[in-house]
Amino acid sequence: MDDKKSTKSDKKIVTSYKAVSKPHRVKTGKYVSAVVLLLAGCFIMGLAGGYISSRYNTLTTIDRSMARDGNTVVSAEEEDISSVANRVGPSVVSIVTTSTTQTMFGAQKMQGSGSGIIISKDGYILTNKHVVSGSSKVSVILSDGTVYDDVKVLGTDPLNDLGFIKIDGVDNLKPAALGDSSSVRIGQKVVAIGNPLGEYQNTVTSGIISGTGRPISAQDGNSVENLTDLIQTDAAINPGNSGGPLVNLSGQVVGINTAVAADAQGIGFAIPINSSKGIIKNLLKTGKVSRAYIGVQYITITPEVAKKYNLSVKKGAYVSSDSGSSVIQGSPAEKAGVKDKDIITKVGDISVGDRGNVSSLVSEYTIGDRVPLQILRDGKYTTVVVTLEEYQAPQSTSTGE
Repeated sequence: MDDKKSTKSDKKIVTSYKAVSKPHRVKTGKYVSAVVLLLAGCFIMGLAGGYISSRYNTLTTIDRSMARDGNTVVSAEEEDISSVANRVGPSVVSIVTTSTTQTMFGAQKMQGSGSGIIISKDGYILTNKHVVSGSSKVSVILSDGTVYDDVKVLGTDPLNDLGFIKIDGVDNLKPAALGDSSSVRIGQKVVAIGNPLGEYQNTVTSGIISGTGRPISAQDGNSVENLTDLIQTDAAINPGNSGGPLVNLSGQVVGINTAVAADAQGIGFAIPINSSKGIIKNLLKTGKVSRAYIGVQYITITPEVAKKYNLSVKKGAYVSSDSGSSVIQGSPAEKAGVKDKDIITKVGDISVGDRGNVSSLVSEYTIGDRVPLQILRDGKYTTVVVTLEEYQAPQSTSTGE
């Protein structure tokens, strides 16, 4: 029995050994696995670190490359503005004027400055009336620095802030391309070029057309001029820019810079280029500054005006005057049969109000042109044809054409 007991005891020991030895083998396997995983982890971390380091160096190189080359990257908008400046710049001139003013100390000479637009290769230049009016001497500086003294003042527009001068003895100037101001749109990108402050020749500023058909009262010294149908822009316009062009991105002049709002920022005004086209046509043909007119006084119709006068339309020109007859006696309008209280709804084939007022639309024509006017009279539309004549006598302060 003792032998049997001893055998059982040995079995237990063997069993116990086996039981103890098994976890010992498992523990050794974990250490091996841990070492393998550690080595693999180190390898992977090494690869990752190398990749990150390589990636970091690549990104740093790109950033430095961009910093070096950023100023040479030209956007599409910059290309447009640069192209416009290069194309139109040679057609823009600086104007220096001298005038004599009587003071309590005697005669005193005053200098002024402005800008102008070359409109013919033989020296005709368009500018503002207020730039050249009253000047005893006018000099012109071209974009290449060439100076011309004793430039002739040919005349001014009696109904608008437009003036015309001429350089004699030239035939190689570069005229600007004139666009169509009746089709400009709000939000359209434009560029202004001029001689701000009389010091910075051919300065370029850019902005948008922020309004059309604007009326203003522009003051120059002691004189005040009422201007209508202007283009509003936020392209910077400063003293000395007067007479310079407002240009679309195709390099076409759509306006003549004329005024800024003194108590505001980013509000400048330009005369629509179409307002000068009739005078320009006649000037290039005859050498004389003269303006065509039809001879009516009118009120531009707005919803408020339509309500006030109980009109059936909200756009057009209401032939009316607070003083005397609204149709000038002996004028083209009277000869054509235009009457008081008529509403002019079209000049040619252009609707009044959509693309300009009567004055601007008529200004596109020249003396002798036969122009149809669509008129609303007593609820019915009719068409009369006016033969434009040269404007002669000053009219009243009411809006007229």
